[in-house]
Amino acid sequence: MPDPAVPPTPPVALSALLAREDLGLRQIAGPQDTNTVIHWAHTSEMADPYPYLLGGELLLSAGVHIPEAAGSGSLGDYFDDYVSRIVAAGGAALGFGLAPVHDTVPRALVEACDTYGLPLLEVPPQTTFSGVARAVWQLMAQARHAELRRVTEAQQSLAAAASRPDPVRAVLRQLAQRIGGWAVLYGPEGAESASAGRAPDGQGPEAASAGRAAEATAAGRAAEATAAGRAAEIAAAGREPGDVVRGALAELAAVVRPSGPGTPTSATDTAAGTHLAAYALGAGQGFVLGVAAPHRDTGDHTIASVAAVLLSLLTGEHQSGSGAARSSALVRLLLGAEPEAVAPLLGSGGWLVVHGSPDAQPCDPVAAAALGAALGSPLVDLARDVVRVLVPADREPAPQPGWTLGVSAPATARDWPAADTQAARALSRARATRAPLHRHGTHRPALTDLLSPGEAEAHARALLAPLTPPLAETLRTWLSLHGSWDRTAVALAVHRNTVRQRIARCAALLGTDLDDPDVRMELWFALRHGER
Repeated sequence: MPDPAVPPTPPVALSALLAREDLGLRQIAGPQDTNTVIHWAHTSEMADPYPYLLGGELLLSAGVHIPEAAGSGSLGDYFDDYVSRIVAAGGAALGFGLAPVHDTVPRALVEACDTYGLPLLEVPPQTTFSGVARAVWQLMAQARHAELRRVTEAQQSLAAAASRPDPVRAVLRQLAQRIGGWAVLYGPEGAESASAGRAPDGQGPEAASAGRAAEATAAGRAAEATAAGRAAEIAAAGREPGDVVRGALAELAAVVRPSGPGTPTSATDTAAGTHLAAYALGAGQGFVLGVAAPHRDTGDHTIASVAAVLLSLLTGEHQSGSGAARSSALVRLLLGAEPEAVAPLLGSGGWLVVHGSPDAQPCDPVAAAALGAALGSPLVDLARDVVRVLVPADREPAPQPGWTLGVSAPATARDWPAADTQAARALSRARATRAPLHRHGTHRPALTDLLSPGEAEAHARALLAPLTPPLAETLRTWLSLHGSWDRTAVALAVHRNTVRQRIARCAALLGTDLDDPDVRMELWFALRHGER
C-alpha cells in the first residue's frame, strides 16, 4: 500500500467517528482496531476507485456501481476486485450507504472486506454522505486545535526548562516527556553528552509498528511476518533491539553533523520499529540533538525543533571560549578600539552581513536567535523591523522558511558598514522581487572600469548634487527595478504614489527626461560610482 499523501492536519480515529451518535454508523466487517485512522472522506461510485484515491480515505459509496444482473458467483469476484483495489490505493475504510439503491449491505462485500482487512461501515438511510464528511472535518478541526494546544504548552515548558539551573538536561527531560520517548545530545565527536527519558529497548515500538502495519494493509499477516523477521534478524545477529536503535540514531546524527556545504540540518529514519530524528544545532560546533520515540505525532517535529533552537543557544556559548571572546570584543569596541582590531577575536577570514525580515510574525528575540542559529552565527542584532546577522564568509547563507534575506558581499572588518548597506539593499531587492534570498552582486569588469575612479566619482557627485539622500536612494532603487512603481514601493516600504512623486521631483531637480534610456544609463552609472 502506498503511503497516503496526508494533509497537514492530525488524522481522525475511526473509533471517534463511530462514536458519533448523530451519524449512527456501524462497523460490520474488517478489523476492530482502535488505531485505525482516516485523513479525509471521499464519495465515489466508480467500479474502480483506485485512480482517484490518495490514501487514508474513508470511501463512501451507495453501491450504484454494482452490476445489477451479475450472478452470485460473479458478484463475489466483483467485490473481491473492488475491495482489493481500495486497499491497494491505501484506503482506510469503506462506508456503504443504505437506500436508495440497496436495502442491505451485500453479503459478498462484507466477506471481501473481512478477507482483505478493510473496515466496512454501514451508513443508515437518514445519514447523508455530506454529513459524514462534515463530521470528519469537524473531528479534524478538534484534533488540530488539540495539537496546537499541545505544541504551545510544550514550547512554554521547554522555554521554562531552559531557565533552570541545569538547562541542557532540563530541556532534554522536558522534550523526552513531551514526545514520550528518548532525547539525547551528541557532542562534536559523536559521543552522548547528555540524555533523558526511557532509553530505547525496541520491544514495545516493534509490536506497535507490526500492529499498525497489519491494520493498514490487506496483507496484515505478511506485515506481522516482516516485523517478526526483522526481530529474528536482529536476534540472529546477537544484537539487542535497544542497541540497534542507539546505533541507528548515532549514525543519523553523523548525517546532520556539519561537514561542509550541503549538509542537511535534520533527518529522520526508523529502526526496530522506533521512529528516529536528528537535528543539527545551529551553533555550528557539531552538537546534534537525537530523538527516538515509539510513535510520531503531527506536532512532534515542531516540538523537537523548538528544543533544538534552545539547545543551540545553550551550547553555543560553551565552546572554545567563544562567549568570552565576544564579550572581550564588545568591551574593546566600547573602549574605543577599531573594528578591524577586535575582529580576530570573533574568528578569522571574511564576513557576510545578512539582513532578515520575517514574512509574517513580528521580530522578537526568540525569532532573531532562531535565525542566527539557522545561519550558524550567534552574532545577531534585533532592530525594529529587521534582524542583522554577522556570518563568517565560509558559511553560505541559505533561504530560511518564513524569512526574506539580503546578503552582502564578503567583507573585512574595515568594510562592515558598506557590507551592512549592501545587505539592506539586497533585502529590499528580495522583497521587491518576492525572492526568499538575494545576494549583493559581485563586481565584474565593465566599460566603466576604463575611466579614472576619481574622475568618475567627481562626475557622479556633480550630477547627483541636486538630490537629497532619500531622493537618490529612491532613484537608485527605481532604476534597479527597471522603473517598476509597485516593486519600488515594496522595496522602500512606501506607497506607490510616494514613489511617483519622488521620481518626478528627481526629474525636475535634474532637469532631464527619465524616460530616455541614455539618461537612465548615465544616472545609473553615477549612482553606482557615487556609492563607492
